[in-house]
Amino acid sequence: MEQIRDTQTPPDAALVPVSRHWTDETTPQVSDLITLLGAIPLGAGGRELIDQIRGLEDLKSVIVGLQARAAVAFDLAQRQEQAEAGVPASDRGHGVGAQVALARRESPNRGSRLLGLAKALVMEMPHTMAALESGQLNEWRATLLVKETACLSVEDRCAVDEELAADTGTFDGAGDKAIIAAAKAAAYRRDPRSVAQRASHAASERTVSLRPAPDTMTYLTALLPVAQGVAAYAALTRAADSARSAGDPRIRGQVMADTLIERITGRRGGISGIDLQLVMTDRTLFQGDSEPARLNGYGIVPAEWARTLIGAAKAEPHGHMPTTVPESSPQQNPPSGFGAAPGRDSRTAPPGPRGWEDPIRHELPRGKEHPMRHEDPPEQDREFEIWVRRLYTAPTTGELLTMDSKARLFPPRLRRFIETRDDTCRTPYCDAPIRHIDHIVPWHSGGTTTLSNGAGLCEACNHTKENTGWSAGTMPGERHTLEIRTPAGHAYRSKASPLPGYQIAIPALLAQSPPELAAAPMGVAF
Repeated sequence: MEQIRDTQTPPDAALVPVSRHWTDETTPQVSDLITLLGAIPLGAGGRELIDQIRGLEDLKSVIVGLQARAAVAFDLAQRQEQAEAGVPASDRGHGVGAQVALARRESPNRGSRLLGLAKALVMEMPHTMAALESGQLNEWRATLLVKETACLSVEDRCAVDEELAADTGTFDGAGDKAIIAAAKAAAYRRDPRSVAQRASHAASERTVSLRPAPDTMTYLTALLPVAQGVAAYAALTRAADSARSAGDPRIRGQVMADTLIERITGRRGGISGIDLQLVMTDRTLFQGDSEPARLNGYGIVPAEWARTLIGAAKAEPHGHMPTTVPESSPQQNPPSGFGAAPGRDSRTAPPGPRGWEDPIRHELPRGKEHPMRHEDPPEQDREFEIWVRRLYTAPTTGELLTMDSKARLFPPRLRRFIETRDDTCRTPYCDAPIRHIDHIVPWHSGGTTTLSNGAGLCEACNHTKENTGWSAGTMPGERHTLEIRTPAGHAYRSKASPLPGYQIAIPALLAQSPPELAAAPMGVAF
């Protein structure tokens, strides 16, 4: 750790102002810099303002460099503490990236990448680090250099760093592509075999990802080997050209997108017995209210869009509700659509408290005689049924009610309950999809299988929580609050998001409901 401090590049006096009250006996703190920056007035003219923008950009690079050194020093300190505690060498360093992420208000995945970037800059690429600390490179362009040399050994990476000599002004005026090209060429000259092996290894990293886009759209992205990717794109292009030549009114891109979904799901509508978990208020569904809904894995969606998705956009005037069949009725098995996985009968799950989950069969898209429809639905809408699950929330907080289980594993209905409440991973700043339903207080430590002691976590965060020195607990509050404590002694909290509609519903609910009611139906999930 002392070596890291010794190699720290002294800040340029022109970049970092010095406080007059600092003496040889005192050391400047980050809080001093924050105070000092807050006192700087904006420039009087255009030239002075541009000079300030440039100076602040240089200062950002200096701060990033100092952050990198602090991260590496913290990693070494944690490893030393773990070694003294008897942690096996193979397990030392686990959870350090997650702590860096929490401190930087980033996701655990990005925190691990930032720690790797810091290690490469501080320990293996001194010239790039010096360029960063002097303001000649920003964090993104330093990241590009680190990324393009990741396949090299430490010795070769150091040699490439010395050849590029970013701290001598090599990349002044260069764009991202020029920096990437220079780094790739230098890496290939140094070790062509490793660069070739990296290209062949890339095929093992093929994957598919989904991320939200504006206006209830999403980006479905596939990372494929170039031959497969080109072949898939060519097939979609041929299908689009054929449809257009046959008189299809859709534009080329629309036909390609529709063909992709149809070929993947096997259905024109793209929905094939999948639990989407669309949550909306009863007013939004039945009364045309404008309160937005929430789609699991995406976020907030407009009310009209949600009604259109489930076929309720052409509902009757206020007060008319669809024909329903209670769960206890000896009818057919629940349909495999929204809210229930195909082939699963929700009636076999342990019963919850009255009102928490009362599945009702709504065959919304079927038949023109349905009271919520005036005409036959489109053909693609006939391919699925709607499985409605009523959710009851506390009127003052919007939090779902609880249910208990004496089992160690969370039963299916309680798992769905927690997934609906948490929506995404509950670790602060992590919005990854939920993969594990975890005991906040571990089962072996006396934790119970209850709603209050359950939290939805992604796989990485769940594994991090099991490392030495990590702990978690719940805190009192209006909504379910999770507190995570790190080995360094810091605590971070996250609150469960309220379901749609609870804020606007509270005044009317309290005015119309008897005082003894602790909860009332506030929404439905599909």
